[in-house]
Amino acid sequence: MPPRPSGPQYVLTLSCADGPGLVHAVAGFLVHHGANILSSQQYGDRETGRFFMRVQFDFVGAVPPLAELEQGFAGVAAERGMTFTLADAATPMRTLILVSKFGHCLNDLLYRHRMGTLNIAIPLVVSNHPDFADLVTSAGIPYVHLPVTPDTKAEAEAEMLRLVAEHDVELVVLARYMQVLTAPTSHALAGRAINIHHSFLPSFKGAKPYHQAHDRGTKLIGATAHYVNDDLDEGPIIEQDVVRVDHQMSPEDFVAAGRDVETQVLSRAVRWHSEHRVMLNDTRTVVFR
Repeated sequence: MPPRPSGPQYVLTLSCADGPGLVHAVAGFLVHHGANILSSQQYGDRETGRFFMRVQFDFVGAVPPLAELEQGFAGVAAERGMTFTLADAATPMRTLILVSKFGHCLNDLLYRHRMGTLNIAIPLVVSNHPDFADLVTSAGIPYVHLPVTPDTKAEAEAEMLRLVAEHDVELVVLARYMQVLTAPTSHALAGRAINIHHSFLPSFKGAKPYHQAHDRGTKLIGATAHYVNDDLDEGPIIEQDVVRVDHQMSPEDFVAAGRDVETQVLSRAVRWHSEHRVMLNDTRTVVFR
C-alpha cells in the first residue's frame, strides 16, 4: 500500500480522575471525527487516583479545523471532568529564554533551535546582564537587557511578564538565570517555566556546587530540570542525569563536566515540554517520552 500523503498532526493531552472507559471515550471521539491515531500513551496513578493521556493523530480524509475539534472534545471533557489541551504538533512553542552570566545552556538551545531539533520559536532572550547580546543578536533574535537589583526586582519581573504577554510566550526557560523568581511571578508562570539546577537534586547547593562536590570526593555529579514554583529548586522534576567523575579531575574539570550534563538535561526537558509530553501530577510530573 502506498504511503498516505503527509498532513497535519494534532496532539491531545488530558488528565482527570481515573476510571473505566476513559480510553474508549477518547478513541471514540477521534474515530467519529475521522482521525487516525499515530501514538497513544496513558498512565493511571494509583496513589493520586489521576489518569493522564497523550494521543497524537492525523486524518485520512478532510482535516477539521483545530478550533472545531477543540470545541467538540470540550463536551467529552465536561462529561468526564477532564482538563485537556489540543495542539498542532508542527506549531513551534513560543519560548522566552532567561540568562545571566553563564552562557552554555543558552548557546546550546540556540544551536538546537537553529538545527531544527527543538520545536520552539524564540521571539527574544532576556538577561539581567549585557554579556550575551552579540551571541543572541547574531542569531537574529532580539536581546533585552533587563537589570535586576533588590530595589528594582519587582519592576523587572513585571516587565518580563509584560514581554511574555506581548510576545505570546508559552514557555519560559531559565537557562542558568541567576535570579530567584518571586512568588507572584512563579504563580503567573506555573507549569510553563523550566529551570536548570546545577546539581542532581537534592545535593550541594550554593554558588559553587561543583567545588563542594570536588571537596567531598563525589563520584557522580549531575543536573536537574524542573518546573519553577515558590520553593527554591523544589519544583516538579522533569529530567535528571549524571556523569561519572573521579579523584584525578580538578574543580575546573568538574565544572566542564557539569556544564555538559546541564545542557543535555535542559534541552531534553524543553523538547519534551514543547512536544506536549510533560504533565503535572501534584508535586511530580508524568513524562510521556
